Amino acid sequence: MKVAIKSPDNASKGSIELPKQFNEEIRSDLIRRAYLTILSNSRQPYGAKEDAGMRASAKLSRRRRDYKGSYGFGISRVPRKVLSRRGTRFFWVGAVAPGMVSGRKAHPPKPETDRDLKLNKKEKRKAIRSAISASLNKELVKLRGHMIPEDYPFILDNSIEDVSKTSEVKKTLIALGFKEELERAAKKNVRAGRGKLRGRKYKVRKGPLLVVSKQCSALAAARNIPGMDVSVVTELNAKLLAPGSMPGRLTLYSKNAIEMMKEKKLFV
Repeated sequence: MKVAIKSPDNASKGSIELPKQFNEEIRSDLIRRAYLTILSNSRQPYGAKEDAGMRASAKLSRRRRDYKGSYGFGISRVPRKVLSRRGTRFFWVGAVAPGMVSGRKAHPPKPETDRDLKLNKKEKRKAIRSAISASLNKELVKLRGHMIPEDYPFILDNSIEDVSKTSEVKKTLIALGFKEELERAAKKNVRAGRGKLRGRKYKVRKGPLLVVSKQCSALAAARNIPGMDVSVVTELNAKLLAPGSMPGRLTLYSKNAIEMMKEKKLFV
């Protein structure tokens, strides 16, 4: 499969033969597995404090004639803490046991729980190849909601890797016909629910993905555009290529990235 090469000012620079990674069968089931594996392995362990709900001076007694015991008083045998007393008569309040006010949880989340998912290497590589193949599929890219020009897909020449300013990257994308896509990705909605208080107030849309061949100035310049991601070709994964496990993300590859993918046989 041959695709055109374009310069940042939308001038034609010839064509290039895509490597076999772009001919992979699109397997949405494998892409989803790889995506969920990345998400599960990036989860932060969490759990309750070890003595949460057990810091009250509560006592449980099931013996006859025991001082401060609940035996013979016609009350349930749960741990109780004493709030006040008069002689041997006590004002108790249930504590510590599950179901009591401020008591412990019966089965709290435990930080030692292993929530990681496993994925075979061959499955992972096949999932990435599948997502790479879907990234240049015009119908799938449109189905994801991206606004693309009629001449998509195409490859960018290597000058895109030398861009050092965000304004230059925006200018290049507008010249290539992605003005509507940038406007779509810049819109953000206020999240409904409790998440607004937890550092994720806005829901941001996913825009283009730029793939380069090495660490370069474009990595920092393009990352500042809302919804846009930048990655070195060797670091591609299912989460970048198929956000939400949905294949067909709008992806722009540099010529060097395509050649590196072919020479080093990446993800094969």
